[in-house]
Amino acid sequence: MSIAARRLLGLAFANADMLLEIESGGVILLALGAAQATLGADEAALVGRSWRELVVEADRPMLEALFAGLEDGARRPPLVVRIAGHPGRAVAFTARRLPDNDGRISCAVLAAPPPPAAGSSASDGLLEREGFEVIARSLMDAAKVTGQQLELAMVEMAGLGDARDVLGGAAGAALERQVAGALRAESHQGSAAARLGEDRFVLLREPGENAATMVRRLSRVVATHAGGQSLRAAAHAVPLESGSPARLARALRYALDDFIAEGLKDVPPISLSQAMDRSVRRTLTRAGELGAAVSQRRFTLAYQPVVDIHTGLAHHHEALVRFEDGGSPFTMVRMAEEFDLIEELDQAVVEQVVRQLKGDRTGKLKLAANISGRSIGSEVFVAGMERLIKADARLKDKLIFEITESAAIDDLEVANRHIQSLRGLGCTVCLDDFGAGAASFAYLQRLSVDVVKIDGRYVRDLASDGRDGALVRHLVQLCKELEVKTVAEMVETPEIEDAARKAGVDFAQGWLYGRPADRPEPAINHEAAVPIVARRTGASKEWR
Repeated sequence: MSIAARRLLGLAFANADMLLEIESGGVILLALGAAQATLGADEAALVGRSWRELVVEADRPMLEALFAGLEDGARRPPLVVRIAGHPGRAVAFTARRLPDNDGRISCAVLAAPPPPAAGSSASDGLLEREGFEVIARSLMDAAKVTGQQLELAMVEMAGLGDARDVLGGAAGAALERQVAGALRAESHQGSAAARLGEDRFVLLREPGENAATMVRRLSRVVATHAGGQSLRAAAHAVPLESGSPARLARALRYALDDFIAEGLKDVPPISLSQAMDRSVRRTLTRAGELGAAVSQRRFTLAYQPVVDIHTGLAHHHEALVRFEDGGSPFTMVRMAEEFDLIEELDQAVVEQVVRQLKGDRTGKLKLAANISGRSIGSEVFVAGMERLIKADARLKDKLIFEITESAAIDDLEVANRHIQSLRGLGCTVCLDDFGAGAASFAYLQRLSVDVVKIDGRYVRDLASDGRDGALVRHLVQLCKELEVKTVAEMVETPEIEDAARKAGVDFAQGWLYGRPADRPEPAINHEAAVPIVARRTGASKEWR
């Protein structure tokens, strides 16, 4: 080994396990250090190979973008990549383009933990928003301890959707992979970038260079794969100020909401706090309107039948909240949770449901009210429900609580105690939208409920016999073993109904039986889908 090589090795080992020198075409010219332990091959076996053979396919566009964006003499922060053929093994690449040396790149390679898995991540390595928020919260918690500085970068890639459509097929898919790789190469260790829309992205990165430099690098890297299509990159970075992790997480959420809704405005925010304040001002206006709507009961309920899938007869009706301004109920509920209005809203909804039940002269009406996961964990809310139920014996076996997953249940033990209290008073408890949230199976394991309502996204796949359909069938079997009834949501065609019946589902809900109406109406009679004999019997299974 020459003296120069030894010096290079010593320099690399100061902060790495090995040193690679790569020529402009990607071939490894020099490999020094703990090659076998790091990359799974001997030094001699690495020389002459392409670095691409060593890295899993999904991470190659990221390293390509890293190398392509290097200026002479420039050094970039480390990126963590996974090693091909060695599951669970990863390394951090720190690259520097050697000046006046035919475009060669020197890489210090250090063994590293594999990138964290958070939420759902696409095959190109970009996170979905939920996964990004999880990783961002983790990094912010770590930064508070280590003092590391991070900033949030919001990136718009105008024209990306059009370029992808024009290129089409493999070329369009390749462009999206390269864009994803380029964005990941700009993020912290390559694992903190997310897709927020067709042309909007967000990432966390180390501060130190202005956003314009990053934009020039992104534009240069992406242009080589755009097939002559026009892509206009823009970015804005805001620092993550010090503060409590909870406040930073909330600020991040508002900043992302603002960016998704408005994009990069003419006057972008200069800090995360400013981005948050701008979004908060707009949100607080709506929150004030929501608070007034709740306190003044300025909302109505619509009722949709839930039928016994074997008879087609309505077993009960779900009460769905509708606001006067026509705003999305889901959005308004999320806002109510964010601003601590959800217990008051849930209580107001239950009170209207109870009023409807008391006005029923047939004695046959059963109604379900949705309550948030946050409300079921509240001692005050549940105590109020207990007083309401005990005050009128007619509510027994008539009132159903559907617990939604719009907000996570913080304490499952407390929530289960409250659920058993409501069940003990004769109320049925249903776990709503099963499968929509990451905690569904944990809830089923820890919460003793009467019914599980299966999210419609999975139910729609039943008739096509796809993977989601298989999941539904296995879930139904699991619930049968647990003596829990099941409801299939979004049953909109006789074919889906037939598939749900064959899967063993007990009850069904959807437009096939009727849309939400101002008052509880009988289910639509669609004779073709349900045996006539069953209809004539009028038989109906009970929840419990």
